Amino acid sequence: MDLRQALNEEQYAAVTAPDGPLLVLAAAGTGKTRTLVYRMAHLVGRGVAPDRILLLTFTNRASREMLDRAQTAIHSGVAGLWGGTFHHMANRILRRHGRALGYESDFAILDRDDARTLVGESIRALELNTKEFPRKDVLQALFSRAANTEAAVEDLAVERFGNHAVDPDAVVAVYNRYTRRKRELGSMDFDDLLVNCLRLLTEHASVLDRYREKFMHVLVDEYQDTNTLQAQIVDLLAGGYRNLLVVGDDFQSIYGWRGADFRNIMSFPERYPDARVFKLETNYRSVPEVLEVANACIAGNPEQFQKALRPTREAYQRPRLARLRDGGEQARYVVDLIGELERSGYRRRDIAVLYRAHFHALELQLELTRAGIRHIVTSGVRFFEQRHIKDVCSVVKILMNPGDELAFARLLGLLKGVGPKTIAKLWTEFGGRFNAFDDKQRATLAGALRGEGRRQWMRIEPVLTAYLGDKTGRDGGEIFARFGNAFYDEYANNNFEDYERRMEDIRELSLHAGRYETLDAFLADVALLTNVDAETDVQRSQAEDAVHLSTIHQAKGLEWSVVILIWASEGMLPAPRTVREAEDGEAEERRLFYVTVTRAKDELCICAPEMRRTRDGGVMYMPLSRFVSEIPQHLFRRVRPGF
Repeated sequence: MDLRQALNEEQYAAVTAPDGPLLVLAAAGTGKTRTLVYRMAHLVGRGVAPDRILLLTFTNRASREMLDRAQTAIHSGVAGLWGGTFHHMANRILRRHGRALGYESDFAILDRDDARTLVGESIRALELNTKEFPRKDVLQALFSRAANTEAAVEDLAVERFGNHAVDPDAVVAVYNRYTRRKRELGSMDFDDLLVNCLRLLTEHASVLDRYREKFMHVLVDEYQDTNTLQAQIVDLLAGGYRNLLVVGDDFQSIYGWRGADFRNIMSFPERYPDARVFKLETNYRSVPEVLEVANACIAGNPEQFQKALRPTREAYQRPRLARLRDGGEQARYVVDLIGELERSGYRRRDIAVLYRAHFHALELQLELTRAGIRHIVTSGVRFFEQRHIKDVCSVVKILMNPGDELAFARLLGLLKGVGPKTIAKLWTEFGGRFNAFDDKQRATLAGALRGEGRRQWMRIEPVLTAYLGDKTGRDGGEIFARFGNAFYDEYANNNFEDYERRMEDIRELSLHAGRYETLDAFLADVALLTNVDAETDVQRSQAEDAVHLSTIHQAKGLEWSVVILIWASEGMLPAPRTVREAEDGEAEERRLFYVTVTRAKDELCICAPEMRRTRDGGVMYMPLSRFVSEIPQHLFRRVRPGF
């Protein structure tokens, strides 16, 4: 195995580094996986038994890929090497030593559905299901967040439900019963694997000593994405030989919202003062002009390990910076640009449109559909096919078409205690038409409902009647806004894990619908989008000749020949709520922008509309995103298209 020939100088230095703690800062497109693979191969080739090596990754797929490549790199093989996710490793250890914590070796692992079922059982046992109360999957997500951030459930319950009609103490009571039931069943959920593994290693020195002795070398991939539990487990296991190699990029730490702790990678040299630090800065992915923008943008985060991407590719052309009038002009420009790129030889599958939030792509999805350009939303379902959007659209659908049985069933199905039989009976009684302006029908409907369902309906009814009795009520955007305030905000908080994101979508829907002269025109566009082939399978999308639409978070780790970023305007990027509420908010948002730029191999286009319509019919001016304006403008080709 000729490492000199297989690796560049930076990679070679990291791969062949002597024993001890090693921090490998692998910038975007610099061969992170290659470095880890050859480090494993180098250790085995040096005489380290494979079963003395532990490789920790975030996906089983990443682990398999690395082990397969290491197997190819060396002839002696890597059989016996412990490789897999943190949860996989924790499961193996707990199977062998779980009795120290009171678990049998054959303990059951609850999958997501099992865990939600047990949470639901706890809600029913406490007789909380008869009142307005969060769904079991919402509570399960909250419990998971508490486990992975080592936060108190009490604090998270107050944070999430303190301003809503939910008693945080009741949430804590469900958590306590859920925890007790898991122990009674001798089972663990997915998060318990990490929690209990850390407990085992912390409380039982003999177990810790055994694995410290076993693992002579510990290697960790994507270290910037570790949470506090994972970082502690790594430090404990590597505490014997101290041969710990972690690979990551602080510039790409973008998952703070789901528990990743940016401080783990930043504090590594403090926790290991004798650590050697290696930087991989030679980029094999992008043209020099894209890398210049990437280096300039991340320089705005000085509290990081400074790195400068160096190109290996030849000069090409500067990225475009397109200043557009508004979201509509932006959508038309992107459609036109895709056509231009196709004529120059790019396939649609080579092109990705990225955005900070799902609702940013609303107008673009409409324009692509009108233009007949096949596109695949790889970050989730299309905007109007999301459950919460279909829920609120049922209000205007039943107003515009009293014979819309599906809209009637969807709207009533949101009410507590109202099931399919009740809905079918009412629909039959109304003769297959529900006229929201018929006093008798509304009275019949209200009389058929009971308890909380009836109280919820009485909050919705004024939203429907306002359509005729109030001129502003005829504005579709106003209807959505009123429905959200009167009913759906509370409903979403109790039914969705990502409540804030869903309500943000509904506020954007309200703004978007208000631009139409009639509700009929709005619903026609909705029908246009929801009747096309909405492919969401990522693997198939890579085979299909279709433009990719994705949030930036979902795009991490991927690359395209052409990347188009939309809504690079203040108020959209950075996300205001993240900047306002997160401790590291603005810095993490700037890292998101860096991730966007470094996905592009050849072409990068940044689109920044100058204005948005407001709910009152006015116009809001939007400056260029701070992340774009702080970059030397000579690095861009400025474009001001007109239509």
